[in-house]
Amino acid sequence: MRLSIIAAAVLLAATPVMAQDAAPAAAASPPESDWRTVAPENLLVIDTNRGRILVEMSPLAAPGHVERMRLLARNGFYDGLVWHRVIDWFMAQTGDPLGTGDGQSAYPDLTAELTFRRGADMPFTPAADPMGAPVGFLGSLPIQTQPDALMARTGDGMVHAWGVYCPGVAGMARGEAQDSANSQFFLMRQAYPSLDKRYTAWGRVISGLDVVRAIKTGEEPSGTVATPQDVMTSVRVAADIPAAQRPVARVLDTESPTFGDMIERTRAARGADFSICDLEPPVDVIEPAA
Repeated sequence: MRLSIIAAAVLLAATPVMAQDAAPAAAASPPESDWRTVAPENLLVIDTNRGRILVEMSPLAAPGHVERMRLLARNGFYDGLVWHRVIDWFMAQTGDPLGTGDGQSAYPDLTAELTFRRGADMPFTPAADPMGAPVGFLGSLPIQTQPDALMARTGDGMVHAWGVYCPGVAGMARGEAQDSANSQFFLMRQAYPSLDKRYTAWGRVISGLDVVRAIKTGEEPSGTVATPQDVMTSVRVAADIPAAQRPVARVLDTESPTFGDMIERTRAARGADFSICDLEPPVDVIEPAA
């Protein structure tokens, strides 16, 4: 469903945040124990005419939206759909069978998951504590959250948390109504904090951000025969791809000592300008032999 007129006006009026240089490289190769393999059930493989994009989905942050992405991918719904709205320094949007921004799947609209409840047992790695609202990582997803100290004062022992729209974060498009997301989604080309807590964040690109940024910019109806739009040729859940043919993605565990060292070095290098978007967990992708 098309982004609401009101939301679009606010987003385009906001000042986009340019991604900073990558975090300083680790001094030595991380030990094997510092890597984790992304579960195939949570790895979305998006093949496009520009190349392959791998998204690690985050069911802890947005279980309903992740389940919808799995369902539509398994139905072949996304195969052949165009990237109908692509704005430089912002995002690339797709998932509309009409290619106009007005279409969606036949399934019911989703209840928004703009925030989620974070408990002490969730794998959260803090990176900074601006104004008492820590920022850090839930797996590969950058998030902001209420502090742990509040857990003792809530009925369920949990606090609110939400995805932060750094480069590569995957969000669900919606109309003016909060609970109107359905099948359309977008991948961030750059950081855009105006989206935080306004659109459900359900994952992050862990490989192929260069592909996302290479997708042709423009908005429908610019996709003509003379200037065709870029397309998703195939979208699959990795678990559904035969083991011998599926990509395997290993991500540096954000709870590992190596990543903790990366946080400290990046904060020291960036100083007062530090942002959670300055950090991106390194990824090692093993593609099947041709």
